[in-house]
Amino acid sequence: MTAGAAGALFIVATALLQPGDELVVVRPNYATNLETPRAIGAELRILDLRPEDGWATDPDALAALMTPRTRLVSITNPHNPTGALIPEAALRRIVEIVEAHPVARLLVDETYREMTYGDPLPPAATLSPRAIGVSGMSKTYGLPGIRTGWLATRDVDLLTTFLAAKEQIQITGSLVDEAIAARALERRAELLPAICARIATALATTRSWLAAEPRLAWVEPRGGVVGFPWIRAEAGIDPDAFHPVLAGRHATAVGPGHWFERPRSFFRLGFGWPPPAELAEGLVRISRALDDATFG
Repeated sequence: MTAGAAGALFIVATALLQPGDELVVVRPNYATNLETPRAIGAELRILDLRPEDGWATDPDALAALMTPRTRLVSITNPHNPTGALIPEAALRRIVEIVEAHPVARLLVDETYREMTYGDPLPPAATLSPRAIGVSGMSKTYGLPGIRTGWLATRDVDLLTTFLAAKEQIQITGSLVDEAIAARALERRAELLPAICARIATALATTRSWLAAEPRLAWVEPRGGVVGFPWIRAEAGIDPDAFHPVLAGRHATAVGPGHWFERPRSFFRLGFGWPPPAELAEGLVRISRALDDATFG
């Protein structure tokens, strides 16, 4: 148990990586998965995902980046910020690739796993002793305030190392927070159908808006509650103006592309949290900000 999924990611990176160690990681990505290894001094070998490929994580492309020095391969599934999904066959292929390298381990940030559209993928830790799964209560269950997450591995020695790292970082979690998390998980079968229905409604609203907004494009997500649209180059929109106009004039927030080491013409659009009316209004405000950020 950790202080949210972010705490789990920090424990994995600091326990497994030292200066000069090699990490293979996909990008765009949640900042912790890039910045913590950089702060440690690890050597990042980056697989840049592309919208023209549907933001797919190609197992062969990951394999091409690995060397005998690769200590960790870091992926997210469903992917943050694009919502792309690595199918189970491809995920198992990635596991095989990692197992073929003597010192490598696989980190799967699976925070959105239970929000896959369709049957959820198996937890990463069930696929191999070399795999580490990270998740938490913030996303699927909408409980970011209790700061409860976890990491899972079948490697007992590695788990002992992670527990030692946790002791140095946070000692223990809040028993009150963990009790609340336990109650939510006990009600999982009751809660998840309503959560998934709400996600489906929000996705449909977002899909309809984007279909009618010619200045934007996206690859529709296949899991989670985020997508990664971009402003079309031919739309005549100034991305540098769009984000401050959206926040300052229209009181609406998205995640600018540079947060994920992509151009500012991209942005992470979260559609799962707002109530239906608030989501619809927020999407309208994005269109208004595009109007205001038009060149000339």
